[in-house]
Amino acid sequence: MKLRFLSPTNHGIVDYLAAVALIVSPFVLQLGSSNPLAPWISVITGVLVIVVSMATNYRYGAFKIIPFGGHLTLDLLVATLFMLVPSLFGFAGLDAAYYYINAVVVYLVVAVTASEGRSTGR
Repeated sequence: MKLRFLSPTNHGIVDYLAAVALIVSPFVLQLGSSNPLAPWISVITGVLVIVVSMATNYRYGAFKIIPFGGHLTLDLLVATLFMLVPSLFGFAGLDAAYYYINAVVVYLVVAVTASEGRSTGR
C-alpha cells in the first residue's frame, strides 16, 4: 500500500467534511469548560477551512488561487497551531484533547495526501 494514497480530489472532500466537523463538534462536545474560547477557535478555523478550500486549485476549489502544495503547507500550519493552542490559551481536559487530536488528524491527512503530480484523481 502506498503511503500517499489520498488524491487531491479526495483531500478536497475531507477538507469540506472537516470544516463542518470543526464548526459543529465543539457544540456537540460542549467545549469551553476550561476557556470560553475553545469552541470559537474551532468554529473560526472551520470557516477558514471553507474559504481556503474554495480558493485552492483542486477539483472542489471555486477560485483556484492557492496551489495545492500551498494548501498542504497551510494544513501543516493549522496542525501546528492546534498543537500550541492548549498551551497558549490554558485549555485543559476535553478542550485540550480536542485540539491535540485534531492536530494529529491533520498531520496524518497531509502525510497520506498525494502530491498533484502523483495523483490520478484531480
